[in-house]
Amino acid sequence: MLTTLTKRTQAETACDLIRTEILDGRLPPGAKLNIKALEERLDLSLGAVREALSRLAAEGMVVAESHRGYHVTPVSKDELLDLTRARVEMECLCLGQAMQHGDVEWETRIVAAAHRMERLQSLAPDVEARSTAPWNEAHGEFHEALVSACPNQWLLRMRHMLYEQSERYRRLSVPLSSDERDVRHEHRQIMEAALRRDSAEAFQAIERHLLATAQIILRSPLLQPGGQVQ
Repeated sequence: MLTTLTKRTQAETACDLIRTEILDGRLPPGAKLNIKALEERLDLSLGAVREALSRLAAEGMVVAESHRGYHVTPVSKDELLDLTRARVEMECLCLGQAMQHGDVEWETRIVAAAHRMERLQSLAPDVEARSTAPWNEAHGEFHEALVSACPNQWLLRMRHMLYEQSERYRRLSVPLSSDERDVRHEHRQIMEAALRRDSAEAFQAIERHLLATAQIILRSPLLQPGGQVQ
């Protein structure tokens, strides 16, 4: 029993580490995943790495091909568009229910998460700040806080899956974005509309926010053959 628990813990650790490297772009889209190299670099067992890659394949983060092993899931225009549309629908669905059921604790959580995100963003130039792990974590907390009063756990699980997938594209977009985009203002618009329980404005603000990220990538060389973020 102890051995099984240890293996499961190692697999979870490996899964978290590899997922983080994919989201951060350290393992770029399409990259070949050498299981032996991952085992040595992460200092985890071969079985743990194999199990982690199997879990990540189920999440859509990596792709397994017969006789070719694993590689990071490539990015594509069609996937980005489908993912963005699905994310808009799911975020609005969850937020709509959260606005119906949210109380003062829900409101406080949103305001606190927004404040943390803005403070972190003010500590460095915009693009540099939004490339850091603390800001990425705060950003996730803000979007999760918005929907946290939604009582439907199945919707929240599906929403989380879509968030993880779209986060890969969002982080790829950060180095490509220009100073013309005011991400702080976009988040503030979503927050203020949600706190007013103005569903029409909140949904429009979310759609504008998510489409802005998608458009940055669609206009970039990233989705062209051989394109990559430096």
